[in-house]
Amino acid sequence: MPQVRTALVTGGTRGIGAATAAALARAGYRVIATGTSREGKGPDGCSYLRCDFSDLEATEAFAATVSTLEVSVLVNNAGVNVVGPLAGYELKDFLRIQQVNVTAPFLLCRAVLPGMQKRRYGRIVNITSIYGLVSRAGRSAYSTSKFGLFGLSRALALEVAQDNILVNCLAPGIVETDLTRHILGDHGLSEIVTRIPVGRLAQPDEIAHYIAFLVSEENTYLTGQQIVVDGGYTCG
Repeated sequence: MPQVRTALVTGGTRGIGAATAAALARAGYRVIATGTSREGKGPDGCSYLRCDFSDLEATEAFAATVSTLEVSVLVNNAGVNVVGPLAGYELKDFLRIQQVNVTAPFLLCRAVLPGMQKRRYGRIVNITSIYGLVSRAGRSAYSTSKFGLFGLSRALALEVAQDNILVNCLAPGIVETDLTRHILGDHGLSEIVTRIPVGRLAQPDEIAHYIAFLVSEENTYLTGQQIVVDGGYTCG
């Protein structure tokens, strides 16, 4: 009987995270999805654990729990963004973005690695962004976090490659989610679609498809990379 592997998907209750958790559950993984709500739940077929990754103490405690769960697949998807010009940007917002988008993935990667190394198997995907390759006005804090997450991932990939642990990033383009609509608004969405060569936003299920490949046993050699899924947005 094939081994059932445990997958942890952070931010797994909506958007890309929910689509990814559901896809992995359908593929036969034992999936744990995280969220911030005490009454939250994961997609069908997934269990749920709560953690507010903006709280360092809570994240450290959560990482300690994760270290006991024999996680073979980790998808660091949870992220936050506050848009605004650097002049007058609140330090608390900058630090919160780095905490959620970089420090939490660091702590969770560190938590799962000993078990992955012992079992000589692991797949880690850190969700970055096209704003970790290019940027735009008002994204200084967010781009800082996503460029940093890619740097963390690339260095880690080199450290653990000989342990059969593959570490990659996936950088989505503009995805049709509640968060995207909240940040850009209807006018912003309409404007940005005109700059996407395929002429539409990505759907969460499309992004989940690529993540599912990266964490699967079909991926045997790809590591240390940032896969960009953006409908051609960054080609221009």
